Amino acid sequence: MLNDTARILPRSSPIATTQIRSDAAPHADRSGRGGAANTLRAVSPRLRLALFLAGVFALTAAAAVALFAAGDRAVQGPGFQGAQRPASIPAAEFGLRDEEGRLVRLVGLRGRPVVVTFLYTTCEDTCPLTVDQIRGALDELGHDVPVIAVSVDPANDTPRAARRFSLQRRMTGRMRWVLGDRARLQRLWRAYGVQPQSERMEHSASTVLLDGRGRQRVGFATSVLTPRALAHDIALLEREAATPG
Repeated sequence: MLNDTARILPRSSPIATTQIRSDAAPHADRSGRGGAANTLRAVSPRLRLALFLAGVFALTAAAAVALFAAGDRAVQGPGFQGAQRPASIPAAEFGLRDEEGRLVRLVGLRGRPVVVTFLYTTCEDTCPLTVDQIRGALDELGHDVPVIAVSVDPANDTPRAARRFSLQRRMTGRMRWVLGDRARLQRLWRAYGVQPQSERMEHSASTVLLDGRGRQRVGFATSVLTPRALAHDIALLEREAATPG
């Protein structure tokens, strides 16, 4: 029997037609299968799209959690996070002055890891980012290791400019610059495969870890340098240096 609304409205009315169908649908299949099918068909396309997108978002969130978890496991693993350099690269010794006029010699830093990075004092993007990442690594490590910033723009990297840069990046006393003329710095650039800064080309944004014997062991481009990864690799080299033999 039709309900009161259907009796009052003309049979041609859309409301009446809808009401008749909704009343009749449960009786199409007493097992309930017909009712479920009709209910599914009655869901609007917009609602079906919303449900589909909700499912996609849920899967994406789960995948992101799994990805970050995998990243954490990788950082905590036994291998280096940076790119390992060939063992055949010889240690590049030098004797150059820092921003305070003191002599910097790598031989005096033997027995512990050393961070060597390549910067210029008027840089406004990659160099500040590089130093911030290094400072974060030292903070995460819980203690300092020697950090050497090799100038790639000797014409403008004066001692005063170097001191100002370190002060701005909160690295005074934690990082020493290596300054000098182009001829003296050229040998270092070549030894580390670094392109200096010029009007036509940006310098190589590179950071290298030396082991306790002064050898280049691990390299990071600034684009992939993170405090956690750098701290991880420094700690590996420290354990290596402390291991007899």
